[in-house]
Amino acid sequence: MQRISIDPITRLEGHGKIEIFLDEQGNVANSYFQIPELRGFERFVVGRPIEEMPLLTNRICGVCPEAHHMAAAKAADAAYKVDPPRPAKLLRELLYSAFYCTDHTTHFYALAGPDFVMGPTAPVAERNILGVIHKVGLEVGGKVIQMRKYGHTVIEMIGGRKVHPCTSIPGGLTKGITEEQRREMEDMGRWAVEFARFSIDLFNQIVLGNKEYVDLILGDIYTHKTYSMGLVDEKNRANFYDGKVRVVGPDGKEFVKYAPNEYAGQIAEHVEEWTYLKFPYLKQVGWKGFVDGPDSGVYMATPLSRLNVSDGLATPLAQEEFERFYTTLGGRPVHQRLATHWARLIELLYAAERWVELVTDPEITSPDVHRKPSQIPTEGIGIVEAPRGTLTHHYWTDERGIVTRANLIVGTTNNYAPIQMSTRKAAEHLIKNGQVNEGLLNMVEMAFRAYDPCFGCATHSLPGQMPLEISIHDAQGNPVNVLKQFC
Repeated sequence: MQRISIDPITRLEGHGKIEIFLDEQGNVANSYFQIPELRGFERFVVGRPIEEMPLLTNRICGVCPEAHHMAAAKAADAAYKVDPPRPAKLLRELLYSAFYCTDHTTHFYALAGPDFVMGPTAPVAERNILGVIHKVGLEVGGKVIQMRKYGHTVIEMIGGRKVHPCTSIPGGLTKGITEEQRREMEDMGRWAVEFARFSIDLFNQIVLGNKEYVDLILGDIYTHKTYSMGLVDEKNRANFYDGKVRVVGPDGKEFVKYAPNEYAGQIAEHVEEWTYLKFPYLKQVGWKGFVDGPDSGVYMATPLSRLNVSDGLATPLAQEEFERFYTTLGGRPVHQRLATHWARLIELLYAAERWVELVTDPEITSPDVHRKPSQIPTEGIGIVEAPRGTLTHHYWTDERGIVTRANLIVGTTNNYAPIQMSTRKAAEHLIKNGQVNEGLLNMVEMAFRAYDPCFGCATHSLPGQMPLEISIHDAQGNPVNVLKQFC
C-alpha cells in the first residue's frame, strides 16, 4: 500500500498533516487528517482564580485571543452571577467586531485567496500572499494592511493591548473610552465598511466571474450535507458575541436551539486513537462515524453554517449580500464548503457595519462599564462565535473562585469531523490510478482551508498522555540515546 504524506499542511494556524493511503490500483483506500500537537489549557488553568481566565486562555494563541478573552469573561460573569452594564457589553462587542474584521481579512487574502487569485495548481512559490499582491496590485496589499491596523487599534483602545486583550473582568471592563477615541474608531469603522464592500467586489470579479471556480465550488468534491451550528439573536439573526446556539439540519430546518448553560446536554465528544483532537457531535443524533446526512451527528460551525442557521443579518448591506448569496447558490441551506469563503466576506461586511452601529451608540462612552460581583462564584459557561466556530468555555470553581475543573470546546474542534470527511472526499476524487502531483495535493488541502482551522488552541488528549520521543546526539551528531514516553 502506497502512503502519501502532506506534512506539514500549509496556510494553517498550528500544525497538522494529512496521511493518504492508496490501494494497489493507486486509488485512495483511506485518509487521515492528523493533529500531532497538544495544548493543555484545560489542565493548567486548574488552581487559578476564574477572573484570570480571560488573561490566561487568550494566550492559547495569537490568532484569535479575543475570542478566548470574551468567552472566558462571559463564563466568569456567569460564575459570579453578575450582569455587566450595557456600556460594557457594547464595548466588548465593539472590540469583537473589529477583531472579526482583522481575522476574516487575514484568512481571505493570506490563507484562502492564493488558491483563487493565483489558481489551485499555480506554482507553489507564487501561491501565497506575495503572489496575490503582485497579481492584484500593491494598492490592494496596502488596504489589507490598513484594515488589520485599524482593527488592532480598536482592540488596543478597548482591550488594552493589540494582541492578548486584558480589560474584560467579571462584571464588565476595567476602563471605558473617551469621546476622542470614539470619533477615531468611528472613522476607522466607516473605512472598514468600504473595505469589506471592496473585498466582496473583488471576490465577484476573481471567483464568481470565473466559470472554472464556480464549477469547483458547486461541484461534489467539496460538498457535505451535515448539520449547521451558530449563535443567533432573538430574531434568529447571526450574532458573534451573544445569543443562543441554533442548529439546523441538512434540510435547513431548526433541529435545536439552546442557551450556553445547556450545551452539555447537546454536545458530546468522540475520540479516535490516531489524533489528539476530539470530534464533537450532536448528542440527540449520536456518533455514526464520518458520514453525511440527518442520521449522522456530525455538524459544522463556520461562517457558512452561521449563515445557514440565520434567518437574516441585522445590518442592511450585509443583509443584501446574504440574500444574493442564497439566490445565486440555489437557496438554503448551502452545503458547498468552498462557498464558506464568500460567507466569510459577508460576515466581514456585517462586522464592519456592526462596528459603526456600536461606536455611534450614545452610551458607548459612558463610564458605567463595571458592576462589582457580590455573590459567591460557582460554575460559569460562556459562548461566543469565534471566526472558526462556536467557542465554549466552561469553568467550575470553589467558593473562593478558584477553578477546580475546566472544559473548552474550541471553534476548530467543532469542525474536526467534517474536515476529516472533506479532506478524504477530496483525496478520493482527485487522486486516481496513482497519479499525484503538487497541484492535486494543494486541492486536497483546499478542503480543510475552507474551514480556516486553527490548531494552536484546538488540541487536547482525553487520556492526558502525550507520546514523546527524544533523540540525544553527541557534538559530532552521532546518536547516543533515545528516551521514550507513552510510545
